[in-house]
Amino acid sequence: MNPVYVMEQGAVIRRSSRSLVVTKDDSRILQIPVIKIDRLLVFGQVQLTTQAIELLLEEGIDVSFLSASGRLRGQLVAAVSKNNILRLSQYERANNEQFLVMTARSIVQGKILNGRALLRRYSRNHPESEYTKELEIIESVLDGLLRYKSVARLMGCEGVASAAYFRAFGRMFRRDLQFAERSRRPPKDPVNALLSLGYTMLTNEILSLVVAHGLDPYLGFLHGIVYGRPSLALDLVEEFRHPVIDRMTLNLINNKVLESGDFVKTDEGGFVLQPASLRRYFEFYENRMHEPEGRKKSGVTETIRDIARGQVRKMASAIKNGTHYAPYRFEG
Repeated sequence: MNPVYVMEQGAVIRRSSRSLVVTKDDSRILQIPVIKIDRLLVFGQVQLTTQAIELLLEEGIDVSFLSASGRLRGQLVAAVSKNNILRLSQYERANNEQFLVMTARSIVQGKILNGRALLRRYSRNHPESEYTKELEIIESVLDGLLRYKSVARLMGCEGVASAAYFRAFGRMFRRDLQFAERSRRPPKDPVNALLSLGYTMLTNEILSLVVAHGLDPYLGFLHGIVYGRPSLALDLVEEFRHPVIDRMTLNLINNKVLESGDFVKTDEGGFVLQPASLRRYFEFYENRMHEPEGRKKSGVTETIRDIARGQVRKMASAIKNGTHYAPYRFEG
């Protein structure tokens, strides 16, 4: 089973027995049995018939609706899990200050450790690079995490470490496309456009996993409650940002998979990928998500998607039992 991306503007997705058929101007673009579909991602002006939606819901296949440039607009998901006991535990843990701070600290620590691992790996591969100052700041933040007893202070620590990390990250690019600082809505340069797109894709995947496991995606521990924000999904994304999306972005730019001509500037002053380049990006993204990334104790090789599923299960277990959550560790 694999995700299916439909990006052809003006296309229509219809049902044909137990398959989906994508057409445009009476020409068939794709026909695929739903048994082979993991998720459906729809970009821009693409229509789904009622019959197609019914089949997707019946099969428990999530549909993500994104703008033509890749910004998430919303999701269609099957019926919410009946695991109300787990969600009740989640609400109780969110009101338990000790559990809240413990879990938020684990999330922050996991993100910072994985960022440090990426800097160390790049430094080993490129001895001419110098990140000593930034690594010292990150080490200082890590050393002080246990002292802080509130989520607000932990968020402040994460901000200091993130600023140091991104200063070093900007010096990892060896091509014409450069990165100075993180910018969002709109992303003010092509590198930021790739980071934002990648983070959106990853959040979308983890949001679906969170819902499938019966958790409330809008009730997190590090990210507070804000109307409409999938805080728990964002919590779980943190440990994957640097080793998955940032690392992939470096590869795309430094290996010249994407160059300045692949981007266009928007009326708002941001940057987005050209349609053909966006297709190439998603091919690269899917390959990255399917790459072997680590091994279980049993010796079985895992992909990033396998690891993400495992991390959602770990979070569900921590919530259910009131125990420590152990983030994914990138072995730099």
